[in-house]
Amino acid sequence: MSRSRQPPLVTGISPNEGISWTKVTIRGENLGTGPTDLIGLTICGHNCLLTAEWMSASKIVCRVGQAKNDKGDIIVTTKSGGRGTSTVSFKLLKPERIGILDQSAVWVDEMNYYDMRTDRNKGIPPLSLRPANPLGIEIEKSKFPQKDLEKLFHGMSGDFTSENFSAAWYLIENHSTTSFDQLKMAVSNLKKQANKKNEGSLAYVKGGLSTFFEAQDALSAIHQKLEADGTEKVEGSMTQKLENVLNRASNTADTLFQEVLGRKDKADSTRNALNVLQRFKFLFNLPLNIERNIQKGDYDVVINDYEKAKSLFGKTEVQVFKKYYAEVETRIEDLRELLLDKLLETPSTLHDQKRYIRYLSDLHADGDPSWQCIGAQHKWILQLMHSCKESYVKDLKGNATPMMELENDLRPSALAHLSQTASLKRASSFQSARDDTWRYKAPHRVAFVEKLTKLVLSQLPNFWKLWISYVNGSLFSETAEKSGQMERSKNARQRQHDFKKMIQEVMYSLVKLIRGALLPFSLKEGELRQYGGWEMKSELSGQWLTHVIQTVRLTYESLTALEIPNDLLQNIQDLILDLRVRCIMITLQHTAEDIKRLAEKEDWIVDNEGLTSLPSQFEQCIVHSLQSLRGVLECKPGEASVFQQPKTQEEVCHLSISIMQVFIYCLEQLSTKPDGDIDTTHLSVDVSSPDLFGSIHEDLSLSSVSMTSLKELDQRLFENYIELKADPIVGSLEPGIYAGYFDWKDCLTPTGVRNYLKEALVNIIAVHAEVFTISKELVPRVLSKIVEAVSEELSRLMQCVSSFSKNGALQARLEICALRDTVAVYLTPESKSSFKQALEALPQLSSGADKKLLEELLNKFKSRMHLQLTCFQASASPMLKT
Repeated sequence: MSRSRQPPLVTGISPNEGISWTKVTIRGENLGTGPTDLIGLTICGHNCLLTAEWMSASKIVCRVGQAKNDKGDIIVTTKSGGRGTSTVSFKLLKPERIGILDQSAVWVDEMNYYDMRTDRNKGIPPLSLRPANPLGIEIEKSKFPQKDLEKLFHGMSGDFTSENFSAAWYLIENHSTTSFDQLKMAVSNLKKQANKKNEGSLAYVKGGLSTFFEAQDALSAIHQKLEADGTEKVEGSMTQKLENVLNRASNTADTLFQEVLGRKDKADSTRNALNVLQRFKFLFNLPLNIERNIQKGDYDVVINDYEKAKSLFGKTEVQVFKKYYAEVETRIEDLRELLLDKLLETPSTLHDQKRYIRYLSDLHADGDPSWQCIGAQHKWILQLMHSCKESYVKDLKGNATPMMELENDLRPSALAHLSQTASLKRASSFQSARDDTWRYKAPHRVAFVEKLTKLVLSQLPNFWKLWISYVNGSLFSETAEKSGQMERSKNARQRQHDFKKMIQEVMYSLVKLIRGALLPFSLKEGELRQYGGWEMKSELSGQWLTHVIQTVRLTYESLTALEIPNDLLQNIQDLILDLRVRCIMITLQHTAEDIKRLAEKEDWIVDNEGLTSLPSQFEQCIVHSLQSLRGVLECKPGEASVFQQPKTQEEVCHLSISIMQVFIYCLEQLSTKPDGDIDTTHLSVDVSSPDLFGSIHEDLSLSSVSMTSLKELDQRLFENYIELKADPIVGSLEPGIYAGYFDWKDCLTPTGVRNYLKEALVNIIAVHAEVFTISKELVPRVLSKIVEAVSEELSRLMQCVSSFSKNGALQARLEICALRDTVAVYLTPESKSSFKQALEALPQLSSGADKKLLEELLNKFKSRMHLQLTCFQASASPMLKT
């Protein structure tokens, strides 16, 4: 067993005895690996874990608690070793109790008394010590229910330390079965205790008197000695000592009586202060009463008390009253601020606003409370709008995915609270049911627009009614025409211009905040800092923009129903137009993106007409895009056509052309990449650019542009395919020629065509087979270009050789002629020229034997590879497309 799993062993404790709460040091072995490993510690059967402090694996410090046994073991329990054992024990000593009148040379520490009700020890100060058993007889607990005792002795207590102590309760609870003789003995014990206290006090006083008598006897003896000696010197010395003693005694007496007199003066001062407090308790208690009434919402009581205090103590010169009245004014100022804060809170009913305005007026608040309320409501609406934006921006930055659940928060229409009014019935036709997209998650910016419009439409009606109430004077006090109130109502006409500016500012902020979230490019730099701040990680889809347009349209209809002037709503109409244009652009751009990703969905399953599913999917994308734009293109009452601006028409035209070009680009991707290797996520294609595939002139039609792009695609595909197939063949020539450290200057007599050329021919045959299965007509076009590349590389390699031996020249000529004769049907002027240059770089054959050997080896090569070379002969064509 490892050391970490051995049980704890206690071998020593210091000290080994003591009273409760004695601090002890425990030593031993395997006492835990750390503070968290120690899970149990008992001394004499009492749990001491709460006071334990783990020092090391061999040392623990703790305090002894209220142990159950007088002597017992020290048991340590750990997670790693379990319950341990002890070779030593601790002896618990019972402390001696000292009464409040017992003379003691030590300070009496706080001790515990025994609570009869809970059968537990409780700590109390020394002056409150009571005996555990005041009657001095055995306690026999009764089974009488505690609840019945409380009902029988209502308002009393069975605790002898309580002010409402009931002796009958105590006897029923602790001595219900005690015999009469025992109770008589208890009475005798109580009498003895009372006599003992009296005797003890008397004895203490007597003991003090004896001290004074002894001092007097000493003084008498000294005086007699002075008379017997008769010396003036001794008399003077002793007289001086006596005077010193008497002076010290006099000073001590003065000190004692001075303390008594001081306490009397202090008591008189306290009594006078209490009389003042009792006489003017209304003022002294007013700050606290104001605070309590404010907490309860009794503002009328606070105002009445304040008026009373102001009339009584407003001009007082007494410093104490000034101090308390200043405290009252502080509380009233806090109340003014509180009422102003409540006036700013929303939602708030018009009744509450009138009430708070009346309170502020009664409290002599500065300025015009009613107009302050209107201004506060205006600022509150603007603050709510900006706070709404900040919360959504902060939430967007804090989440990994900028999405939020709107099912519970925004599922009800933003106009639900207004649609019930008759003034908004004409806008109810636009309150269509939510589509299925609301069952899922919506982007933060869409949720923000929904929340923002809901907020504005929930606050403006109350704001408008508040203005109407201010104009007709119903915001003021209902009882009397207090000074200045009617005057303020007359100023309402002069403030109509200011109120119109407030409404205009709300509309301006609404539009700018929506633009900052959806159309940040339409804002200036300064406006973007104030109304923007969104992280545009991704563009909203056309579907979400369509929903936003519907929301803004509903908002416009509702604001019109509130009879807000049309000139203040014109900027909302401009916003709707810009959103419609943006939605069309985004939808067309996303359509191009979807078409670009069609390459990933191509299954290469050809139908009876020789087509795959790609054209059908392209058509579905176009149809779906047009259907989603139907509602956006439709003009609502008062709206202008999205195509009224030539710039918009031009951009839509370019995007439409781009969609066709993206489809052609998709075809190119499918044609240039092998199966299972289509990855469109890394394509850097900006589908929003009108010049995606080169310059597009306005005079070109969509069909002409498409045909031109298709021809360019054909040429690119052909070139890419030739490069893809020719490069491996060309690249293998040079390593194959010089494989095995082959040297043209030092080589053996040729025995046939080497393997590198045969491998190149096999690769050309593979290309032939691949193209032949697709189209016979493409074979000459493809192979002629591959032969050109191979012949050009072979010519380059021959020209790079510095010199040839006789055998080397014969081997090179054999391989060049073998390749030329094999692909003769696909030779072009360029390839013929390359073969000619390659042969010219070789030395001429010097003898007829060499020519004969060359011919024999060529025939041997053609005979052995007749089956492989048949494909080149069968595909012979009189015309080669270059």
